[in-house]
Amino acid sequence: MKKLTISALSVLLATGAAFADFSGPDVVADKPVEQHANPKGGFVAGNETIVTVKQVNEMRDDVPVIVKGHILQRMGDEKYLFEDSTGSIAVEIDDDDWRGQTVKPTDTVKLYGDVDRGIFKTEIEVDYVEKM
Repeated sequence: MKKLTISALSVLLATGAAFADFSGPDVVADKPVEQHANPKGGFVAGNETIVTVKQVNEMRDDVPVIVKGHILQRMGDEKYLFEDSTGSIAVEIDDDDWRGQTVKPTDTVKLYGDVDRGIFKTEIEVDYVEKM
């Protein structure tokens, strides 16, 4: 039996880990491709489903969502108030998730993110903002 050197073993372990989360051509880490779109552009399959704030409030934690509406105001550090025709919800948008865009309350946006369900509140952790 051949002995593996430490460097060869490291390569084998790293290679296995790299493919462990692969789920197919349209899924990355259990999220649709749209959730991981390249800010420089690229192909999007076009199979996104937009949900409402009312639906988000009924979803479980960590579910990927896309909502469409307006960001009304800033509520604190990286916290904003988002609204669609069914209601409003707090959203968390990190500085880099704006992708250099300036958004006003009158602008329509799509927010791509995940449901963040807590004991007393439900929010959306935004992965990126798309100004319409």
